[in-house]
Amino acid sequence: MISSPHNEKLKLIRKLQARKHRERSGLFAAEGEDLVEAAERAGAAVEFVLVAGQDVEPELLDAVSELGSGTRVIGVYRQSWSPPGGDLSVYLEGVRDPGNVGTIFRTVHALADGPLVLGPGCADPYSPRAVRASMGSVFARPPARAALAELEAFKLALDGSAGAVLGEVDLRTPLVLCLGGEREGLPADVIAGADAAARIPMRSDAPDSLNVASAAAVGLYEVANRMADRA
Repeated sequence: MISSPHNEKLKLIRKLQARKHRERSGLFAAEGEDLVEAAERAGAAVEFVLVAGQDVEPELLDAVSELGSGTRVIGVYRQSWSPPGGDLSVYLEGVRDPGNVGTIFRTVHALADGPLVLGPGCADPYSPRAVRASMGSVFARPPARAALAELEAFKLALDGSAGAVLGEVDLRTPLVLCLGGEREGLPADVIAGADAAARIPMRSDAPDSLNVASAAAVGLYEVANRMADRA
């Protein structure tokens, strides 16, 4: 059992809290029994798993935890990346909040057959917050990396200022739903390069926009159902 805070595995977990080390090593940490079980179900490439009281003294695992005291298990895994594709996927650009990126992972996993595609300026999908928010979807459906111009699909931009309403746009398959950052939305050049742009209709007294994770859920649900009706 690990009993020294200077153990190399504990030191690695601590280092993986920094994005630069995750990118350099190609590794990331997942914390908690639910995530470790999800990784096992998905057959994720595991480096090691440490269980408190079995592999390591509990207080030492707490010391390298992102969640604080009471951590029961932490696993270290190799990052995995998917190719873009599928009949329906989501492209993000400038989404800097890792919690939103992780939440969108879950929505894509639930409603689309393609991956979450990350463009420039997005949060690290393998950061601790993104991994936790994904609730294991990051293992089951790893992300893709690509510029929008590289995607061979009908590109539908969600834009709050668009004239067309989402439910009225003609859809083509394969389709990629494009969303931008929490405040700025999609850049003007991305909207211009899309095949169509649409907005989610909201009440007149509603806020100016939805949170990007909420917009992704509403948009994907609408598009997925319309595509299923056509099949």
